[in-house]
Amino acid sequence: MNRKITNLYSPDKKRPKLYSEQVYIYKPKEGDWSYSHHQSISYFNGKFYAIWSNGRKDEDDIGQRVLLSVSENFYNWSEPKPLINSQNGKYSTGVLTAAGFHQFEGKLIAYIGYYEYKPENVENGHYKEIGTGHINISLYAVFTEDGETWSEPIDMGIPVVPNHGPQPTSSGRLIISGNISFPYTDDRSGLSGWKMTGIYPEEMKEHIYDDSESFKFVQSKMNWPVGLCEGSFYQTDDKKLHMLLRANGSNSSMLWVTQSVDDGTTWSEPIETNFSDNDTKFHFGRLPSGKFYYVGSPDPMGNRCPLVLSISNDGIVFDQHFIIADKEYTPRIQGLYKGGSYGYPHTLVHDGYLYIICSICKEDVVAFRIPCDTL
Repeated sequence: MNRKITNLYSPDKKRPKLYSEQVYIYKPKEGDWSYSHHQSISYFNGKFYAIWSNGRKDEDDIGQRVLLSVSENFYNWSEPKPLINSQNGKYSTGVLTAAGFHQFEGKLIAYIGYYEYKPENVENGHYKEIGTGHINISLYAVFTEDGETWSEPIDMGIPVVPNHGPQPTSSGRLIISGNISFPYTDDRSGLSGWKMTGIYPEEMKEHIYDDSESFKFVQSKMNWPVGLCEGSFYQTDDKKLHMLLRANGSNSSMLWVTQSVDDGTTWSEPIETNFSDNDTKFHFGRLPSGKFYYVGSPDPMGNRCPLVLSISNDGIVFDQHFIIADKEYTPRIQGLYKGGSYGYPHTLVHDGYLYIICSICKEDVVAFRIPCDTL
């Protein structure tokens, strides 16, 4: 009998707080480009690399770009510069979304999602409503071999704005965690051969795209009680892939899951888990010890706070919980759709440390590091 993925987290129970180091990578001032979100971190050729989406003021507004910052020691980060700057599109200035990293044979590859708002959803150079009226949805990649000079954008040929960058399965196949699509390729460079698959119905296949509005169409078509989006997956020792999904809306305080037993070629009908969540993005991974971990905000009543690390021996029951950070924050700078203390974490295991990057109130970008031997 299949057991439900469970986190056994209770917000009423006092949890130990982990020792961690925290650094600010970006802290905008009033009047600067003050929206920051969708961050990812990687380590390449002796340096840490961080990218994130960066808007003038409001979430996912026209002209959003992707910033890059680099550090040799984790503590001191370079002045952020656009990895890809604002782009003029066919219908409006585009919206760029940082979509994670991948490495292959001496290349660091960064992924960037792109879309435009339809003309009828643009007024005075801004969107009328976030998350609606998208067009020209695309995924691009840029790569570097020296950490300084980056290639021109390469079109991946799939209409996807990913949640996390490509992640290998035990076979070496790469899978992108999207919302309702989980593209895969057997090209280990991650630069070609992407095929679409996911949890959308067959009759939507010819016209499917995956961004911050498409999951709502799939929800309506499938008559799900919640919108499923922002996946993160891990693979257990039985080769099964577990793609956990955010349940967007007020009808569920739990993550949902779809699973694959054929290396991500097809995915099961999503079901609700017993893993609590604060309606936000999260990231799963595996520690050097072999244990599975989750980083996110599992308190359904919190304001994306506290930021928690949960650990599991088997990838099914997550029964060890640690507080990474629990200081409450409020936005410093005015902007639409901002808030939530710790937003959209991404993680990296490197050289005996667990690194976590997230935004604070969708303004500041911060990173933590925790010695793995303390877990």
